[in-house]
Amino acid sequence: MTSSEPTLEPTTEKANDQKLKRGLQNRHIQLIALGGAIGTGLFLGIGPAAVVAGPSVILGYALAGIIAFFIMRQLGEMVVEEPVSGSFSHFAYKYWGTFAGFASGWNYWVLYILVSMSELTAIGIYVHFWWPEIPLWVSSLFFFVAINALNLSSVKVYGEAEFWFSIIKVVAIIAMICFGVYLLISGSGGPQASVANLWNDGGFFPKGLLHKDAQGKYEGLFSAIALIMFSFGGLELIGITAAEADKPEKTIPKATNQVIYRILIFYVGALIILFSLSPWKNITTDSSPFVTVFESLKGFQFSLFGKTIYFTSLIANVLNLIVLTAAVSVYNSCVFSNSRMLYGLAKQGNAPSFLSKLNHNHVPVNAILISGLFAAICIVVNKLMHEKALETLMSLVVSSLMINWLMICVVHLKFRKEKKIEQVHTKFPSFLYPLSNLICLVFLAGILILMWITGMKLPVALIPGWIVFLFACYFISKNNRQPAA
Repeated sequence: MTSSEPTLEPTTEKANDQKLKRGLQNRHIQLIALGGAIGTGLFLGIGPAAVVAGPSVILGYALAGIIAFFIMRQLGEMVVEEPVSGSFSHFAYKYWGTFAGFASGWNYWVLYILVSMSELTAIGIYVHFWWPEIPLWVSSLFFFVAINALNLSSVKVYGEAEFWFSIIKVVAIIAMICFGVYLLISGSGGPQASVANLWNDGGFFPKGLLHKDAQGKYEGLFSAIALIMFSFGGLELIGITAAEADKPEKTIPKATNQVIYRILIFYVGALIILFSLSPWKNITTDSSPFVTVFESLKGFQFSLFGKTIYFTSLIANVLNLIVLTAAVSVYNSCVFSNSRMLYGLAKQGNAPSFLSKLNHNHVPVNAILISGLFAAICIVVNKLMHEKALETLMSLVVSSLMINWLMICVVHLKFRKEKKIEQVHTKFPSFLYPLSNLICLVFLAGILILMWITGMKLPVALIPGWIVFLFACYFISKNNRQPAA
C-alpha cells in the first residue's frame, strides 16, 4: 500500500459527525443475515430447478450452500478485521487495486439497482392479488416511498424493520416444516405422502447429472446448479452491515457461522420434508413444493371464535403474504446496501464526494436518494420494456452476481497474503484457507461453463463486456478521483 491511498474514514473530531453510526444490535444482524438466506428464491424459485433435477435438487442446494458459506467466511474474516463502509469494495480497493475497488463497488450497486427494479415490480403484482383495482405502479410507488423514507430515518429503524420482516419469513417456513413433519408422521398427508418419494419415480437422480432431453434441452443436477446458486445472492449483506454493527467483532462471526445451519435447516431440511409429501413430478416451473404442500391441505378445517375456517380459503392468502413480505424485505435491504456501497465508493474517491454526506441521524441521505432515483427509473423502464428486453436486464443481474462472488474469493487471497507479510493473525480466520478459496473459484468457473453449455449463454457473454464498460468508466473518471473529506 502507498501513502496516496485514501483515508476511508475521517479522523478529526469534527469529521466524526460524518461517520456511520453503529446502530445495528446483535439481534438485528442475526435476522438480517437470516433474511438474506430466505427470499422468493426459496418460496417460489425452487420449481424450475426441481423440474430439471428432481429430488437431487436437494443435494444441489446443499453443495451451493457450502460454497456460499465458504465465501461468507472469507468476507467475514475481512470485515471483522476492518469493519468499514463499502465492505468488499473497500477490500478490493485496498488489497487488489484502484480499478478492482471501482469495479467491485459499482458492479454491486448496479446489481442491486436491478434487483430493486424486480422486487418493486413483484410487490405491485402481489398487492394486485388482493386489490386488482389498484394499478401495479401505485403499489410499487407506495412501497418505494415507504421503504426509502424508513431508510432515511436511521439505521436502527432499518434494522428493526428488517428484523420483523425476517421474523415473518422465518416463522412461515418453520411452520411449513413442522406441519409437513406432522403430515408425514400422522399419515394425514394422504396416501401420496411418503419419504419414499425421494427415490421413487426414477430414483434420487431421475434425470442424471447432465443430459439432453428429447427437445434438446439440458436436464439433470448440473443443469439445475446454476439456477440454485443464485438463490443465495444476498448473503453478502452481512459484510455491508459491518460499519454500522454494534460490536462487529462478536456479531459478524456469529451471524456468518450460522449461515451454514440456516441453509441446512431452511433449504435442505425443508426440501426433504416437502419432496416427501408429494411426488416430485407434480411440481411445475411456475410452482414449488411449498405450493404442493398447501394444496394438500384442502381437506383441513378448524374452528376460530365459533366460526369454521377452511384451509382452502387461506392457502392463496398465506402464500401471497409470505412472498409479499419477502419482496419488501429484499427491497428494504437493497436500499440499505446500495446506499452504503455508494457511501464507501465516495470515501474511496470512486464516486462523487457529495454521496458521502450524512444527515443528522448519520444516514447517507444523498446515496439513498440517488439509488432511489435510479430504482424509480427502472420501474418506468420495466413498464415500457418488452419482455425480452427485461430478460436481458435481468441477465445482467446474473453476470454481476458471479463477478461479485469471484472477486470476494480473489480479494480474500490477497488480503491473507498481505496479513501474512505484516505478521498479523486475524480475529476470524476463514474456513480451510486457502483450499476453500480454490474450491469456490473452481466451482464458480464450473457454473459459468455449465451456463454456457446448457444455453444460458447471454449472462456469460455479458461478463467481459460489462468489465470492459466498467474499465472505460474508470479510465474516464480516474483523473478526477479524490477522496471525500
